Amino acid sequence: MNITNFQLYKRLLDYVKPYWRIFAASIIGMALSAGTEALLPVLLKPMLDGTFVHKDDAVIRMVPVFILVIFFVRGVATFIGSYAINWVGYKLVMDLREKMFLKLLTLPTRFFDDHATGQLISKLTYDVTQVTTAATEVITITLRDSIIIAGLMGWLIYLNWKLTLLTLVTLPLIAIVMRVINVRLRGASRDTQKAMGSITQVIEESVTAHKVVKLFGGQNYESVRFREHANWVRRYAMKHVAGASANVPIVQMVAALALAVIVYLASEQSRTDETTVGGFVSFIAAMLMLTAPLKRITGVSEHLQRGLAAAESVFELLDTPSETDSGKVEIKRASGQISFEQVNFSYQHDAAAADTRMALRDICLEIPAGQSVALVGASGSGKTTMANLVPRFYSPTGGRITLDGHDLAELTLASLRTNIALVSQEVVLFNDTVAANIAYGQMREVPEAEIIAAATAAHAMEFIKEMPLGLNTLVGEKGVRMSGGQRQRIAIARAILKNAPVLILDEATSALDSESERHVQAALETLMQGRTTLVIAHRLSTIEKANRIVVMQKGQIVEVGTHSELLGKGGVYAQLHRIQFEWNETVSEN
Repeated sequence: MNITNFQLYKRLLDYVKPYWRIFAASIIGMALSAGTEALLPVLLKPMLDGTFVHKDDAVIRMVPVFILVIFFVRGVATFIGSYAINWVGYKLVMDLREKMFLKLLTLPTRFFDDHATGQLISKLTYDVTQVTTAATEVITITLRDSIIIAGLMGWLIYLNWKLTLLTLVTLPLIAIVMRVINVRLRGASRDTQKAMGSITQVIEESVTAHKVVKLFGGQNYESVRFREHANWVRRYAMKHVAGASANVPIVQMVAALALAVIVYLASEQSRTDETTVGGFVSFIAAMLMLTAPLKRITGVSEHLQRGLAAAESVFELLDTPSETDSGKVEIKRASGQISFEQVNFSYQHDAAAADTRMALRDICLEIPAGQSVALVGASGSGKTTMANLVPRFYSPTGGRITLDGHDLAELTLASLRTNIALVSQEVVLFNDTVAANIAYGQMREVPEAEIIAAATAAHAMEFIKEMPLGLNTLVGEKGVRMSGGQRQRIAIARAILKNAPVLILDEATSALDSESERHVQAALETLMQGRTTLVIAHRLSTIEKANRIVVMQKGQIVEVGTHSELLGKGGVYAQLHRIQFEWNETVSEN
């Protein structure tokens, strides 16, 4: 990300603008708190000179009152400043998280192909929280301590400007130290965030695949993998700690050197009565009070670099181009005529590599409205890729695909996908009720009767009725409380309820036992009537009734025809059918 620290910080503060009133309250609170702290050494001079030297009764009575007032104002102002700035900080994190999540929902499929899930989760859970250090702690420390330092320096100049000027000699040295250490801190923060993403990825994979881990004895392997990534987090964190820990003592040593010289010279001046007792004590107290805010303000770079590194990660995601939706045509309910015209496609981003690694090559296919077309072929032949182009999960590298004569690129994504229902081999269920999963994504209030009708048509009500709460039963994460066949029928019920004119069935019956498959196959045949259906199936027995069967090989269409026509040709389809028939007979005999 080619952006300066100032631009990055300015962009981060742009998210604070909606809450400028509360932000202003925090600024005022911190300014008052800082101002009252700087007043304490100012009180020392009149207090000591007026009470112990001149015995002034008015000063003796008023100084305690002033002390109480100062600490009361300081306490109230500190509370307001701290509460308000943290309120703004947490709102900032919430807004960024929401914006990042919405961005994730709009990113193209290619993005998820190229990015690990754990890294993305880490950005939303870990990286974004680090932004608050830049948005809250940095502002709090910088503003409050700058005012304290300015107030104390002003008082020191008033008391003795010659001695005070000596402190300015240390500023160039402090600036050089901070510059060198800041580079190290930023790099360590970036590395820590990447390592945290790797840890999240290992956890996510191990939890998701816990059955495979247990069955194949992968506990030691996963433990070693986790320990390696955890150790990298520790190492990067220690690099950060080393830089942050060295920053403060080095700066303090430079400041202490100047302080030692000044204290010595001030002591010499007190001998010659160039200053009063109160003035001397006040000067030394102000000098000593400078060390704390100087320590905090030099250590603020640690928080700033961590926050800016996190902001880089957050804005990198937010700046990722969303899924292209340049279409202007909004199609209502389509009739379902689909046409593939000289379609080429490659998963490679590089143009040269794409030419040599085509997943689809010169695909020409007309699918009349209401017809069912089955795509068959060996794994990797391009069946699923072809189906993924219809809802524009990917866009063709060459050629075009039309729906009712409209180029898919000219249609808005919302109107295109409204007309398509999908039941895939990888059933996706959410940790919600059965009813919510069936009616998922509907842009209307769905009556329970419609949900029941869809579930009945998918042969799902027979097991839903046996659940503790029926349609209101929670299915668990990814439908873990249901069998594979039950999950598949819930997904089919979802497609039935959507009632889209175009249907994509990607191994829709793969997880079903023979009895369930028979019922669901009958439901699918009813659903497919009057709809354009693209069926992907390895079991050829499930697609014998398709209007046409398209045989694919290495990304190209090699045969097209009905089941009987293709068997009569004795080509690729007939060979696939024979191999599968012989395999089934062998399984039956055993």
